[in-house]
Amino acid sequence: MHTAMGTTEIFLLAMVIIFLIPYVIWRLGNTNYYAPLVVVQIIAGILLGPGVLGAAYPDYYQFVFNPAVIQSLNSIAWWAVMIFVMIAGIELDLAKAWEHRRESLITAGMALGTPLVFGCVAAVGMLMYSGWIGPNGHEWQFVVGVGMACAVTALPILILLMENLDILRQPIGQRILRYASVDDVAIWGVLALILLDWTRVGRQLGFLFLFAVAAWGYRKLMVRIPERDRWYVAMVWLAICGFAADWAGLHFMVGAFLAGAVMDAHWFDQKQMDMMRHHVLLAFMPVFFLSTGLRTNWGVGGSAVFIAAAVLLVASVSGKLIGVQIAGRILKWAPGEASIIGWLLQTKALIMIIFVNILLDKGIITNETFTALLLMAVGSTMLTVPVVYPRLQQVRELIFRAA
Repeated sequence: MHTAMGTTEIFLLAMVIIFLIPYVIWRLGNTNYYAPLVVVQIIAGILLGPGVLGAAYPDYYQFVFNPAVIQSLNSIAWWAVMIFVMIAGIELDLAKAWEHRRESLITAGMALGTPLVFGCVAAVGMLMYSGWIGPNGHEWQFVVGVGMACAVTALPILILLMENLDILRQPIGQRILRYASVDDVAIWGVLALILLDWTRVGRQLGFLFLFAVAAWGYRKLMVRIPERDRWYVAMVWLAICGFAADWAGLHFMVGAFLAGAVMDAHWFDQKQMDMMRHHVLLAFMPVFFLSTGLRTNWGVGGSAVFIAAAVLLVASVSGKLIGVQIAGRILKWAPGEASIIGWLLQTKALIMIIFVNILLDKGIITNETFTALLLMAVGSTMLTVPVVYPRLQQVRELIFRAA
């Protein structure tokens, strides 16, 4: 019977699977404490990918996730994640970070630099074995890319977890957002460096120059138009920036981040922006998680991928915690404060997955490295709330302490 189905019917069947399975697991399993819905969706994407469902039921997998359906899913996923990255750029509060620049720069620098070094060491170890570096990747790109993946903090997921912990609007939550905002800028800057193509460097420099000019004009326009028109204009701006960045060879996600980074959060109603992020997460991002899962691969051997993921997880978490502990000693934080901040800043998931998707697209890493990094991101994110929640209960006064 299924051979008579057209592409539209199969696409809708895939959408049923994408939305139904993670929701049922999350709701019936009551997993929110260990794994918010977004994490369950990522895990479901892995399970529905070729490494698990595709291996167990290859005929059904190839029927549902055929090339035409995957192409349609990828198109939705690209636009969804561009909107999500743009919102992350809008929510950067660099003015606050500058106001508290000594504390912000020391903490963000140590929180990013230490796991970056640890991750680079792990990447050097991976280079000793075949199957990890992509066909287009230079060794330095691979090492820095994997190192940065270990150092990433996922600002949107961090916001979600701090909302669940009821600390987002408290002083400690705002401090953590400042640190993550500074790291976000560094992350995308390093990505632009990794993607720098010396054969097209003129085009890329031209893009950056024209973007600066266009951003100046865009900011002038946005403050002059009514608030009700700003989201629509922002969507046009997002598409233009994504197109221009991809044309220049920097990847459309770099353009999406830049599109949001030059916007001010106060141009938009905060509740509307929160709802925008919520609706994108609800209606579109599950498709991205599934399309991410479809790219997982265990070709070098399942055990090797899991070992690599475990090593990267240790490098990521220990590097972040050690770095923040060093910052806490320099800044003379209260006992227990650095541990809470360090665990929250090691949250990965979305932004890291977007980051490594780009590395995979550019051929810098292989599907096996992508799979190991994806498992590392899921593991580090799932550890956050179970570790942080009891510590917050023990030191409640830290929540209200301003920097």
